[in-house]
Amino acid sequence: MSNERVWRELTVVAMSGGVDSSTVAAMLHESGAPVVGLTMQLWDQRRFPELAPGEIAPQRCCSLDDVYDARRVAEHIGIPHYVVNFERRFEETVVRPFVEDYLAGRTPIPCAACNNHVKFDQLLVTARQIGASRIATGHYARIERNAETGRYNLLRAGDHSKDQSYFLFGLTQEQLAHAEFPLGNLSKQEVREMARRARLPVAEKAESQEICFVPSGNYAKFIESYRRTEGMSEGGEAGELVTTSGEVLGTHNGVQRFTVGQRRGLGIAAARPLYVLQIDADGKRVTVGEEKELWRDGFEARDVNWIAWAELREPIEASVKIRYRHEPAAARIEPAGDASVRGHFAEPQRAITPGQAAVFYRGEEVLGGGWIL
Repeated sequence: MSNERVWRELTVVAMSGGVDSSTVAAMLHESGAPVVGLTMQLWDQRRFPELAPGEIAPQRCCSLDDVYDARRVAEHIGIPHYVVNFERRFEETVVRPFVEDYLAGRTPIPCAACNNHVKFDQLLVTARQIGASRIATGHYARIERNAETGRYNLLRAGDHSKDQSYFLFGLTQEQLAHAEFPLGNLSKQEVREMARRARLPVAEKAESQEICFVPSGNYAKFIESYRRTEGMSEGGEAGELVTTSGEVLGTHNGVQRFTVGQRRGLGIAAARPLYVLQIDADGKRVTVGEEKELWRDGFEARDVNWIAWAELREPIEASVKIRYRHEPAAARIEPAGDASVRGHFAEPQRAITPGQAAVFYRGEEVLGGGWIL
């Protein structure tokens, strides 16, 4: 393995126990960099045993097995490794907002919230406490400094099929200045080959696919268990399934069971396919309709974080992703005050979903992003 950059500063590698972050640790260590591996303990996997009877579901990041794997990799490479407990911070900034968003009729992105509030926030604080000035992760994205503006730019990964810049839109200039993504120009296949050559114990490990704190991937059951144990009385009540004309088609057991664009699991029989169009948590109503009614040409976003510049002062043209697997679509973005924007797509887009992120691109560069209202 090799790394073009000469690493002289102590660097913390956020080791999740997966092949990507493990390969980063091996890359930096081989380059001669002083490296420390830190694994974040984020969630007590035994907290809701009723949700995952028997063995813990596989392919879920941040499990105890992942902690053990990270330690094995660190021992194999020959670098120090520590586990840091961020469970309280993670619950306050990721888990509870996740539950609150679903109960409010939104569809959250916990991985982006974790990046914003834990991985590149609390972990950076911890890194500095042990004398490190940089954090390296296994994300597929790139960071470059703009010589003209002096700002740090966030770019899409060289391999667009693995690009994770969508989940990183919330990073600040301070966080980008101290972050490194060594895999940004590599493909997953290349990373696997590097892991095999280094004989890493996790070289063949499958990728994590589930949200780390939701056993078996059942969001609704998790939300119900969390509400019960935390004494959350607001939200989650039964309500009506209605058409856009107000016709009642049936009832539901809580808006947290739905997301805009959903077709399956509506609990009603109809002569034609129906999709969730809108979720009104206050009115406990879920509006359904035909697929053609899902298409919209406008959106609003709040809490916008700008990376390319400090703030948006005039309208811009950009390509916008409204969910991770969405192909960026041309749109005009206008400032709407108080870190908010309005977006107008050149062509209507399907299932613009409250709670998801709208991330703005110009070519390979991430200009910024915010949360869809």
